[in-house]
Amino acid sequence: MVSPNILQSFIAGQWIGSQPAQLLRSAINGSPVAHAHADSLDFEHALKFARSTGNDRLLDLDFQQRAARLKAIALYMNEHKEELYAISSHSGATRADSWIDIEGGTATLFSYAGIGARELPSGNVFHEGPAVPLGKQNRFAGTHILVPRGGVAVHINAFNFPIWGMLEKFAPTFLAGMPCIVKPATATSYVTEAAVRLMQASGALPEGALQLVIGSTGDLLDRLDGQDLVTFTGSAETAAKLRVNPNLVRNSVPFNAEADSLNCAILAPDVTPDDEAFDLFVKEVAREMTVKAGQKCTAIRRAIVPRRYLDAVAEKLIARLSKVTFGDPAVEGVKMGPLASHAQVEDVAGRVAQLLETSERVFGGKGTTHALGNGVAEGAFFEPTLLISRDPHAEGGAHDIEAFGPVSTLMSYDDIDEAVVLAARGKGSLVATLVTEDPVIAAKVVPLAARLHGRLHILNSEAAKESTGHGSPLPVLKHGGPGRAGGGEELGGLRAVKHYLQRTAVQGTPTMLAAVTGEYVRGATVYETEVHPFRRHFDDLRIGESLLTHRRTVTEADIVNFGCLSGDHFYMHFDEIAARDSQFGQRIAHGYFVLSAAAGLFVSPGPGPVLANYGLDTLRFVKPVPVGDTLQARLTCKRKIDQGKASPQGEPQGVVAWDVEVTNQHGELVASYDILTLVKKRAC
Repeated sequence: MVSPNILQSFIAGQWIGSQPAQLLRSAINGSPVAHAHADSLDFEHALKFARSTGNDRLLDLDFQQRAARLKAIALYMNEHKEELYAISSHSGATRADSWIDIEGGTATLFSYAGIGARELPSGNVFHEGPAVPLGKQNRFAGTHILVPRGGVAVHINAFNFPIWGMLEKFAPTFLAGMPCIVKPATATSYVTEAAVRLMQASGALPEGALQLVIGSTGDLLDRLDGQDLVTFTGSAETAAKLRVNPNLVRNSVPFNAEADSLNCAILAPDVTPDDEAFDLFVKEVAREMTVKAGQKCTAIRRAIVPRRYLDAVAEKLIARLSKVTFGDPAVEGVKMGPLASHAQVEDVAGRVAQLLETSERVFGGKGTTHALGNGVAEGAFFEPTLLISRDPHAEGGAHDIEAFGPVSTLMSYDDIDEAVVLAARGKGSLVATLVTEDPVIAAKVVPLAARLHGRLHILNSEAAKESTGHGSPLPVLKHGGPGRAGGGEELGGLRAVKHYLQRTAVQGTPTMLAAVTGEYVRGATVYETEVHPFRRHFDDLRIGESLLTHRRTVTEADIVNFGCLSGDHFYMHFDEIAARDSQFGQRIAHGYFVLSAAAGLFVSPGPGPVLANYGLDTLRFVKPVPVGDTLQARLTCKRKIDQGKASPQGEPQGVVAWDVEVTNQHGELVASYDILTLVKKRAC
């Protein structure tokens, strides 16, 4: 028999590991897959390399360039995904299970690449404005900036998603310009190692940006300082131990935990066995029991249903679970694979035994004799198991014990208020599902349940057509939960990137703030030239370059003509008597006329580098504009973003945001907004 390969750690740019240690076996048939390595790792050197080389190489790039690198890594991994599918199968994952892990992971990279391109600036300072005047004459102002922390992120991951679990943390870390050290769970670390090798082979990963630890973290946590941070995914018990590491506490090292939790699904009382939503509930519970063999931190552990429908739900669930074929995922027709390891089988069996002290088994318990495939007798199989708690208010049981496998407990309630109380008995979870067709019930339950759940999934017959399901964290939405779920937050779009940046308040003159933030701040020095700003290419524009326009007096004809053109005959513009009785005391011009008139004042009409106006941000109509007011606009280059993109004709271009102030004859601000434009770059 060929000896299994020895997994290697990737430390300080080198693959380390030549001496075999723990043998990792296939979850399907127990055959050897790989050895962890016994070689010791120099974590002092690893941290020094990350803090110097890693930080330097990452900050040689800006937010936009790192976003482009994320996309390149994702594309490369997708091109070689079949290599990952092949090795992932040893963890017991079906093709569908691996799809969540592998392509769900690269989809997260793509998502954060898009977030970076759309929402982050060129450069490594993110202005979290707007700036706020701190003096009457706006000579002293304050704002917030977000900058790379300069430390190292240590990511400790669970065994159940060896690729997605790494990438959902890596993506925002990398985008934030922070190097990371990843420690996967040893049981499935052979999958993570294969993914890291592909990431390294992509050529898009800067030196020192990512390091991989196979096996123990040794004294790594004891060497961290206040610029570093730690994230953890796994059991609530382990999270509690790591959180109080003396060095982490002493140096105030941020610690973010996403822990396994006793998630629930509630069937609302408006749904009957004859309704489509009833079957949706049953399908959702069964799916969460069998996808990844129930080894998901978001899986439904408690199914809370009206007492009068308890037996009907149990009957339909048993019928659906009876049709689930489990065994070797390579066998045609198999829908559920084994648990990830033999140790997991022992753990889940022990937890089920504890649950049976307060519950009864209504399905499962026949062992692994029904698993399909050759050699599966040595596999880590566990049959789907459904329990019923006849006394859901009893201490312990499914409100405290989690069997991290294909196990769920049914429990009943008499009214929806009791259902909310039972849901809360989980002491904090990542997600809860409410199945209802009644918006009134949703409006009552969700605000109450939100206190103890990180995400709430409202499912009905309409949502089912597009729902991603109870157990699917999405890159744009927060993943995490209070209490038992760890109290942390991951994902959530830009929120996750900010988690890896340092927020700092900055005070000074508007000109100083503009210099620091890299974008124009109201009141800062402006630069007026003889060349209209719209006539300058992206490369030539300076932040603060500005145009003060000529003036225009608003007339009766302007209001009438704009109303006829737009169809907006609101009384404030046309009814003299009603307007006189309003808070303004007179007729006023349409806000969108003011916007249009300002454009007429500052637009340079001929063809030029400005290619398109694709939106407005922060639009406010600050002060009413009556007939006879005279308008003037100031257009100022506020922000430049180089996304490295080109027009369909191949012309390179960048994004320019322009600050617009519209004032009246008294110098009072009447309208304020940002214009977003595409601006051509100068030909090379």
